[in-house]
Amino acid sequence: METSGSGVALLHQISAIVSSELSLDQMLGQLLGITVQAASCDACLVYLFDGETSEIVLRASQVPHAKALGKLRMKMGEGITGWVAEHKAVVALSENAKSDPRFKRFPSLVEDTYEAFISVPLVSGGDLVGVVNVHFRDKHVAAPDLIATLTFIGEQMGGAVAKTMLAEANQRLIEEAIEMKRQLEARKLIERAKGILMTRHGLTEEEAYLRLRNDSRRSRRPMRDLAQRIIQDEMQARQATPEAIPGPPLQ
Repeated sequence: METSGSGVALLHQISAIVSSELSLDQMLGQLLGITVQAASCDACLVYLFDGETSEIVLRASQVPHAKALGKLRMKMGEGITGWVAEHKAVVALSENAKSDPRFKRFPSLVEDTYEAFISVPLVSGGDLVGVVNVHFRDKHVAAPDLIATLTFIGEQMGGAVAKTMLAEANQRLIEEAIEMKRQLEARKLIERAKGILMTRHGLTEEEAYLRLRNDSRRSRRPMRDLAQRIIQDEMQARQATPEAIPGPPLQ
């Protein structure tokens, strides 16, 4: 890619995004923006690779696709987008894109009715991150400079998107671990409170649980909070009960 005035500006834009602390959605929004600006296209779609399912998932679009985002999925090799993902190679179709044997029509995507199409892989260190598609309503012959620019964007933004995806995945793992710990602590409190109710009122384990559950529904308070209150009351009751004072020894 030549570093013309526009090329230098693009470098600065990408550099600022890469060094930022944007969320994944914000990062994808920035990726859409610079791609549309560089290609002067009529539509742009960003797909990300889901490593768990080995599918390509629609995650961002210039044209609103609220119902399709996160739901429209393709297998590796499926359609032109899947082919680009599988081969990590660019596809540029200047006209009648739907006549390409790899083309697969998705009724929910108006972009699939457009005439011209360029699909570029998002990569990071040689690994697939996703695919960026740019669409043109009318015939559009992609100049080598444009393909080079889009390839450059895919390579540079691929690393930034991959880093953000990893950070958000790690954050989700941390949040899940915290939630699991919270649930375990809640179960321990409930079990302890059940034991107190069983001893105090002569209830079975099931009866003690039902009592806690019904009190929770009636008071609209979590069972954990009620269990904690029962435990605190029991501790206070024990502290308030004076220990028996031994009398004088028998003569």
